[in-house]
Amino acid sequence: MPQRAVVLLSGGLDSATALAVAQNRGFDCYALSFDYGQRHVFELQAAKQVAERAGVTEHIIIPLDLRRFGGSALTSETPVPKGRSDSEIEQGIPITYVPARNTVFLSIALGWAEVLGAFDLFVGVNAVDYSGYPDCRPEFVKAFEALANLATKAGVEGTGRFQVHAPLIDLTKSEIIQLGQSLNVDYGLTHSCYDPDETGRPCGACDSCQLRRQGFEAAGLVDPLLAD
Repeated sequence: MPQRAVVLLSGGLDSATALAVAQNRGFDCYALSFDYGQRHVFELQAAKQVAERAGVTEHIIIPLDLRRFGGSALTSETPVPKGRSDSEIEQGIPITYVPARNTVFLSIALGWAEVLGAFDLFVGVNAVDYSGYPDCRPEFVKAFEALANLATKAGVEGTGRFQVHAPLIDLTKSEIIQLGQSLNVDYGLTHSCYDPDETGRPCGACDSCQLRRQGFEAAGLVDPLLAD
């Protein structure tokens, strides 16, 4: 019987690839998404489609209204930055950072993992082509894994050891896309834009859209979302 794993699935390119990696490694996958008041709520529709195509055992969407706090362009009326240069994207922590988001999401994923008897968590964070997010760094992943084994019944009783897998952490966006291609990920189902229009069409100018476009170009591939 395959081991179970909880996979954080936003509906974006990276999380869809992380799910494919987990399945390729033989895990029985349970996908977890969050309706946290994000302005790019279209990603949840994408997450449903990705999870369905992948045939995960279960997909749960948790409501969590982070708009009550705000503090990010993704959870408030603050405009999403557009047309930033590569050097601007690489400097500092952007306003699209959602305070403690990955810590909160992984904590809930950890709780579900304990209930499932799963000891493996997968997250699609990336520290190469990232946009300054502190919770996408290897140091964060390592620290959360240590926390998981201190703060759980299973960890204290020694019935298992939790592992936080970040299989994309050292890959460029183009390498992630190439990996996904090799695992038959349908990127036409994914959604990356931070500020889509009312139909879900990507803006093409936010940081996430630019990184996605550059990734496909560097991989020598056409983004299926932009194909005629």
